[in-house]
Amino acid sequence: MIKLQIHTVKDTVTACLLFVAVCAPLGVVRIITPELPAEEAIGQWVWFGKALLLSSICILIASLLQLMGKDTRKHVLRFSYFSVCVSWGFMLCGALEAIGGLRQLYGFAASGHSRYALTGSFFNPGPYAGYLAMVLPVCLHLYLCISKDKTVIHYLEKGMIALTGILILCVLPATMSRSAWIAAAVGCGWVTYMHRDKRRWYVLWERYKRRYVLWGTGIFFVLILGGVGAFVLKPDSALGRLFMWKVTCKAIANHPWGCEKGFAFAYGEAQESYFEQGNYAVWEERVAGSPEYAFNEYLSLALTEGIAVCAVVVVVIGMCLRMGMKRGRYGICGAILSLLVFSFSSYPMHFPAFVVAGVCLLLACGIGDVIGKPFILCVCLTLWAGGYMEKWQQEKDACGKWMYARMLYHSGGYKAANEAYEKLYPVLRGRGAFLFEYGHSLHKSFLYGDSNKYLEEACRYSSDPMVLNVMGKNYQEQHCYEQAEKFFYRAIHRLPGRIYPYYLLANLYAEPDFYKPDKLKEAADSVLTKEPKVHSTAIDEMRSEVREILKRKDKCEIKK
Repeated sequence: MIKLQIHTVKDTVTACLLFVAVCAPLGVVRIITPELPAEEAIGQWVWFGKALLLSSICILIASLLQLMGKDTRKHVLRFSYFSVCVSWGFMLCGALEAIGGLRQLYGFAASGHSRYALTGSFFNPGPYAGYLAMVLPVCLHLYLCISKDKTVIHYLEKGMIALTGILILCVLPATMSRSAWIAAAVGCGWVTYMHRDKRRWYVLWERYKRRYVLWGTGIFFVLILGGVGAFVLKPDSALGRLFMWKVTCKAIANHPWGCEKGFAFAYGEAQESYFEQGNYAVWEERVAGSPEYAFNEYLSLALTEGIAVCAVVVVVIGMCLRMGMKRGRYGICGAILSLLVFSFSSYPMHFPAFVVAGVCLLLACGIGDVIGKPFILCVCLTLWAGGYMEKWQQEKDACGKWMYARMLYHSGGYKAANEAYEKLYPVLRGRGAFLFEYGHSLHKSFLYGDSNKYLEEACRYSSDPMVLNVMGKNYQEQHCYEQAEKFFYRAIHRLPGRIYPYYLLANLYAEPDFYKPDKLKEAADSVLTKEPKVHSTAIDEMRSEVREILKRKDKCEIKK
């Protein structure tokens, strides 16, 4: 009896340790770093490294307990019930996210972004909704798989799963993320379909075939109306993504084997070339922007790593899904399908939470049962022995100091800001926003040559035309007027809907040493007549200044 109790306790402790080993890295989604810039995810990567160390310790202890229990080596190396741990751990994270979202929605907690009332632990409601959409199919599968035994444990399980699903359904509509809604519908629809009673469905189909066809047709038209409604809900947003995909495809055509300089560089280059040709629609000018992401992970991967790599990744995911289907892990597969659908129109893989969840879900399809333990231990060893943890910690510390430097920059203390930026540059040189701030701060300090040096680097990590505008202003101050003109035109071609580059051109052509009356008139007309996307007082000021420039030049012409 005592041996039986010891055996039961050992198994319970082992199961708990393995569950913690899975939950620890998945819990990266709940890590919030308010001391860092809102869009920074480096704090979550630091947590991930520490969580993986905890996971490794739990796995080692669990393995020792299994060896003490005289389990076979093969059984010790296997991660039994890995998919169960992932499913419940993932659902737990989803429940916490849903609760956090509800607290934000009702004003009990602050959101991660001042513009949005609901962001969860993210800084944008889109990724937050996408994460919840992934959890929903897992909840549905677990609910449908619960046995009908009338025991307290089963009632508790059923209640927890149902409560999590209800919480997510309460929050998901409020996010206003159409991509997440579709992803959740696809994932849950697939899980429901896989859980159908095939024999019963066949009998009903044979008996009510005509009725089902009519229902199917009706549902099809409802879906079409729903799609139209989703488009009408935010039409410019939908058109903007279509345009981004179009430009990204052009960039992929230019870099079929991948662009080493990154997405922003290739995208900015392609968009600039497209608008320079002049053969574009009015709506394309209106919705064009300078995105950091392609809002399509497949296109983004094809552009940055190459079409071949993208194809390999898709094949691997397909193989994992097939493996999961054979093992009846429909909830896991449904979550992956939701992620795949969401990835068509968003950028989830730029967040540690999605990367970790995606890898765990793929492993949970089947291969994780075999290599789960060695995989976690190897990744942990790689991160700590390879110096990644030290690098991430340095980046996190530097990002914290960047906030102070940014405060100096925005308050006009450019000299002090330059000193702070100079110290942070070796660590943060791969961030476009940092490089732009540093370059612009140097511009404000009249260090035009140094400014262009860092802004040139910023072009690799940012497609924002403001980088080109400041570079043009630097050249203008150095009396390199042809170079300045070139960069102002590049800024115009990158985003022709912006008025500011035309204003800068008007100022450039008004320079005594570069006076070009015809081009000045043309640029001034653009400033005065072009309809801005969003009107502001800055536009009124620019137009007022341009009118003054024209008046001064007209007076000079009259005197002559």
